[in-house]
Amino acid sequence: MAPAITLAADAPTLSAANTGFMLICSALVLIMTPGLAFFYGGMVRVKSTLNMLMMSFISMGIVTILWVLYGFSLAFGTDSGGVIGWSSDFVGLSGIGKVELWDGYTIPIYVFAVFQLMFAIITPALISGALADRVKFTAWSLFVALWATIVYFPVAHWVWGAGGWAFELGVIDFAGGTAVHINAGAAALGVILVIGKRVGFKKDPMRPHSLPLVMLGAGLLWFGWFGFNAGSWLGNDDGVGALMFVNTQVATAAAMLAWLAYEKIRHGAFTTLGAASGAVAGLVAITPSGGAVSPLGAIAVGAVAGVLCAMAVGLKYRFGYDDSLDVVGVHLVGGIAGSLLVGLFATGGGQSDVAGLFYGGGLDQFWKQCAGVFGVLAYSLVASAVLAFLIDKTMGMRVPEDVEVAGIDQEEHAETAYDFSGAGGGAARTAVPAPVAGTANKKVDA
Repeated sequence: MAPAITLAADAPTLSAANTGFMLICSALVLIMTPGLAFFYGGMVRVKSTLNMLMMSFISMGIVTILWVLYGFSLAFGTDSGGVIGWSSDFVGLSGIGKVELWDGYTIPIYVFAVFQLMFAIITPALISGALADRVKFTAWSLFVALWATIVYFPVAHWVWGAGGWAFELGVIDFAGGTAVHINAGAAALGVILVIGKRVGFKKDPMRPHSLPLVMLGAGLLWFGWFGFNAGSWLGNDDGVGALMFVNTQVATAAAMLAWLAYEKIRHGAFTTLGAASGAVAGLVAITPSGGAVSPLGAIAVGAVAGVLCAMAVGLKYRFGYDDSLDVVGVHLVGGIAGSLLVGLFATGGGQSDVAGLFYGGGLDQFWKQCAGVFGVLAYSLVASAVLAFLIDKTMGMRVPEDVEVAGIDQEEHAETAYDFSGAGGGAARTAVPAPVAGTANKKVDA
């Protein structure tokens, strides 16, 4: 997603087709955040449903404003030391002409900026799944603003910005294995190590309250992910976007099947939650690698990720960290798997001529992938833990225990997800009729 080098004689001109395609992809990526809200919202208990939805939705508001004010400039402005960017023309998006092209491409800067905005929105929203049931909404909102500024914007520059250290090293991250998924997964782990476990963790049943919502959310994520992945090539001129589109579907299917097979062998059943989680694991893993591998390689990437992530979700019980909705198990582990597998399965015939170990390229790319993976992981983990610690010590991150037990929705949002007061249906009545003789012990429909 960084600018290509072109000569003045063959400088690109605006392509209406590529511009339209990228606007559609931007909308597809945006719909992933409400999809994530439904996915997470169905996985929590009834008393936390609205809070979980709102933790995703608020990111659309906060990050959009920050991106316009300075986020785009920090992430994609002129490089400074391989660490951060800055361009005054990008501040407030005020110095950009409406048909001014993103350097080396055939789409306007505005289109590139709005496409990247959607990535910036969903990344902090991913973190929220690890914090279900127990975080103040004001504290979460502040965390989103600070985290986007201090963690996401710089990391996006490292990975995708011209001059960023990971970009210059040659780390392959087609659409966000490091910048989005490892970044969010490591942040989730850092925060939960600071704020602690939910009341009743490992003691009370904390089952999903609505698996249909989970499946709806997973479906929206799968649908939107085609824009997330295929759109990241910023056009349709050379077939790489089409390869990524195919690989996205293939890896997702393989991961879902692999997760279900593991689940059947390990636990004796094929669950809907497993199907949805497996699909998301495949989407995560193919995100960094799909432009570099073949469709057969995508099957391998998806299958490996499906099994690894299914195994990883149980680690929280072994090690005692309360990752409420398995952000660490799916996004961190899936992002690591997909990023590292580039070093094994890259064919050299996709987005670049870089080949992985299994295609004669040796381990050179694998070590580059390791540098990108663990550099982002370490920075996000530490920075996120520090942010959570500072917020917790100043305004407090967690709601009081009695609020958590009773349900965070009513306290934080003055609403509940479901109103059961009229559950009986039918016309309203002012009095209940006397029972007919002989029916005193029978149920009378309301």
